Amino acid sequence: MEAQPGRSVTDDELPTRAAPPVPVAPGLIAELTARGQTVAVAESLTGGLVVATLVDVPGASAVVRGGVVAYATPIKHELLGVSPALLEANGAVDPEVARQMAAGARTAFSIDGEPATWGISTTGVAGPDPQDGKAVGTVFVGLADADGATAYELHIDGDRDAIRHATVSELLARMSSTVRARE
Repeated sequence: MEAQPGRSVTDDELPTRAAPPVPVAPGLIAELTARGQTVAVAESLTGGLVVATLVDVPGASAVVRGGVVAYATPIKHELLGVSPALLEANGAVDPEVARQMAAGARTAFSIDGEPATWGISTTGVAGPDPQDGKAVGTVFVGLADADGATAYELHIDGDRDAIRHATVSELLARMSSTVRARE
């Protein structure tokens, strides 16, 4: 529905598209809360879906520091500190880019000089066309904490929407497993 001057659009006039549920999110928020840990998010192909999924959980404000959508490649450098030489050499769809984005999110969302406990990131190709020589469905997710950063390569089938939502589910599942493993 197109907005017209002096007219409000009601909720029932807005297009709806239900996101698939991400059942791991409530447990992850609960685990981070119990541990007194925080998370900051840097997203590219998911365009804000990760942080939206996290803040859909009641109580998320205790642990979610914030998120940045670094969709344009230069923003990955400007806001998150990803190496411009790396971006030039490898493009944005790269495991080291995912690691640097996750680490950059931790520091970008520092409070009183204290970085977030965790930084997580997404970068990849949702389609419909390949990017930087990478096939549609090629995704890297990053997790960073004070001990360093890790990236995971995913190959996801489906259309653009399916790839983006599966990326969110995979990232949060991997983060949940990592957090639980760090007893």
